[in-house]
Amino acid sequence: MPETQPAAYQRVLVKLSGEALMGSQNFGIDRAVAGQIAREVAEIRAIGVELAIVIGGGNIFRGVKASAVGMDRAQADYMGMLATVINALALQDALEQAGVQTRVVSAIEMRAVAEPFIRRRAIRHIEKGRVVVFAAGTGNPYFTTDTAAALRAMEIKAEVILKATKVDGIYTADPVTDPTATKFDTLSYLDVLDRRLKVMDATAISLCMDNKLPIVVFNLREPGNMKRAILGEPIGTTVRA
Repeated sequence: MPETQPAAYQRVLVKLSGEALMGSQNFGIDRAVAGQIAREVAEIRAIGVELAIVIGGGNIFRGVKASAVGMDRAQADYMGMLATVINALALQDALEQAGVQTRVVSAIEMRAVAEPFIRRRAIRHIEKGRVVVFAAGTGNPYFTTDTAAALRAMEIKAEVILKATKVDGIYTADPVTDPTATKFDTLSYLDVLDRRLKVMDATAISLCMDNKLPIVVFNLREPGNMKRAILGEPIGTTVRA
C-alpha cells in the first residue's frame, strides 16, 4: 500500500469498547493489545489524520449488568464511567510509549489524572496533533459510551465514527453463534433501527442519523484495519444516510 494514498477522512473519532483492551483475557487490560492499538494510532497520526478516541469500561465494570442484579442503575453507571477513566489512562500510557502526544479528557472532573471536558480546548488539542481520549462517557447515567461517541464526534466536528469491534462488520445475527449469519456491506440508519441490529444503541444511531455522520464498523483484531478504514478501503460495514 503506497504511503502517498490520501486519507478519506481528516478528522476521525474511534469508538473502542472496554472489551477491546482485554484481548484473550477474561478481565482487565492486555498490554500487548493496548500496544497494538497505540502503534496503529501512531501510523494514522503519521499520515496527518486527526484522531480522538472514546473508550468504554466493560472490561472492568458494566453498569447495565450490575443494575440487572439489583444495584441502583445511576450508581452502577457512575462506577462504569470511572472504569472508562482507568482504561483511558492505560491507553494514554501505551500511546505515549508509541510516541503519540495524548490528552485524557474526562466528563467527570478529576483534575489530578485528566482534564475536564471543555469543547474548545479538546478541539485545540486535536488541531495541535494530539490524540484526545474521551473518558467517563457523557458524565450522565443512563447514557452509553456509544452515545458519548456520537455526541463527542459531533462536538469536535469529526467526519466519521470508526466503531472497533471483534467481528468484521454488521451481520444479520451474531456470526459467533449463528453460522448462517450474513454480512452487510452498507446499511442505512433506519435499517439498523428497524432491524434492531446491535451496532450502537438507538440513541447513538439517532444522533448520527440527525447529523448525517457515517459509522464504519470494523474488526479491530486484524492489524492495519483502522488505517484501511481511514484510507477509505472497503472494509467492514458502513452505516450512512
